[in-house]
Amino acid sequence: MSGSYTGACFCGAVEIKVSGEPNAMGYCHCRSCRSWSGGPVNAFSLWNPEAVKVTKGAEHVATYAKTEMSHRKFCRLCGGHLMAEHPPLKMIDVFAATIPGLAFAPQVHVNYAETVLPIRDGLPKLKDFPAAFGGSGETIPE
Repeated sequence: MSGSYTGACFCGAVEIKVSGEPNAMGYCHCRSCRSWSGGPVNAFSLWNPEAVKVTKGAEHVATYAKTEMSHRKFCRLCGGHLMAEHPPLKMIDVFAATIPGLAFAPQVHVNYAETVLPIRDGLPKLKDFPAAFGGSGETIPE
């Protein structure tokens, strides 16, 4: 899957490029991600910060940080969601829908204890986060 992929906000004023491979891909079911995305689940791809570049329209990128865990980035012109910096994890979540050329290959569900849309796909369902990211690492049944 190594390569580079481009994406944009809803109106196209902001363009991004990701290079290499994501560290992880999956689904987040937490209330915060659901509220931000406007959907019952959020598809994520986690990248090292140096792999993510805003290539056009950086002046239009705004940030909203409800918590220190997630600094959400969006286009101030159209409101289109782009990514979320996760300073404690030293990673950036580029929302999977933002980079349509990336073959989304989810590996895990996080915060599944908060799900409103049960998904039976055989992937691990973590109650919260992996232990390496400060969670319990506990899995729960589908």
